[in-house]
Amino acid sequence: MQRPYIITINNLSKVYTEKYSNIQYKALDNINLNIEEGDFTAIAGPSGSGKTTLLNIIGALDKPTSGEVMIENTPLSTLTATESAQLRLKNIGFVFQAYNLIPTLNSLENAEYVALLQGVPQNRRRNEILQILKELRLDNLANRKPSELSAGQQQRVAVVRAILGRPKIVLADEPTANLDSKTGAELIELMKTMSQNLGITFIFATHDKMVMEKAKTLIQLHDGKII
Repeated sequence: MQRPYIITINNLSKVYTEKYSNIQYKALDNINLNIEEGDFTAIAGPSGSGKTTLLNIIGALDKPTSGEVMIENTPLSTLTATESAQLRLKNIGFVFQAYNLIPTLNSLENAEYVALLQGVPQNRRRNEILQILKELRLDNLANRKPSELSAGQQQRVAVVRAILGRPKIVLADEPTANLDSKTGAELIELMKTMSQNLGITFIFATHDKMVMEKAKTLIQLHDGKII
């Protein structure tokens, strides 16, 4: 049985203009796409294919040149800056390639940061954080700051932060890029379990073959087009 679409993308294009030469290039070229609620989707393609640009537009971090993205039938183009910020806070979790952890906070504090902004009660968020940290073998690192963690450990903390507030959508840009194959596989399995148990829609930008194989839906991008 088909689930309802949580994301609908119609005729989406993004054109960038080079600052000094005024040369234009299309990062996205007339994308049409529907993503079901609770899907586990990989957007694959080489560097420069438009994967990150597409994630940023879906996450209301960037605006298209033309076309529309709708989340639960709400067109993103109709939202004010404040409404876009609220949409990201309440409904979208992000896992960035650069982790974006706060250097002065320890792992537990970084993991709970978004849930804290969402107003999740302290007891609930602490219990859930510790459980997830344990599943990712990070419970003994809860008091360490980012500078005391490996790249893989920082990435896993970033994932905990993204999923803790139970967003409807998680957008992950190359989530396994800095992980060994075993840790990467464990991370993807955890997110797949979260998708199945909580109905979270996961969308990955990736060139990792393992992530592509684990995905329920695979979308191939090349030169800004779905192929």
